[in-house]
Amino acid sequence: MEHPAVIKPAEHAEWRSDKMGKATIYESARLLVGLNGFEPGQSHALHAHLGMDKMYYVLIGEGVFLLDGRELPMQAGDLLVTPDGVPHGVRNTGPRRLLVLAVLAPAP
Repeated sequence: MEHPAVIKPAEHAEWRSDKMGKATIYESARLLVGLNGFEPGQSHALHAHLGMDKMYYVLIGEGVFLLDGRELPMQAGDLLVTPDGVPHGVRNTGPRRLLVLAVLAPAP
């Protein structure tokens, strides 16, 4: 994909039956913009990024944000920011697909 460009994220989603699908929309030394696609029941386990902040924005579906010791319900339109080093993850608890935009800065 050539940038700058207007992007329709759902058109770039990757869906997998065995695990979360990942697609990169944009990447530079300063920023990574990606998509995480979850079929019902799929999750991305708790993990942390050292030296990076991460923002999740829910585009489609519902589920829970996993935080160290907590689960926060989320649905389309919700946003979560996890600062450097904070354990986080995502689980699709809904009956349909879940698509989450993930933005990391600086890029890994």
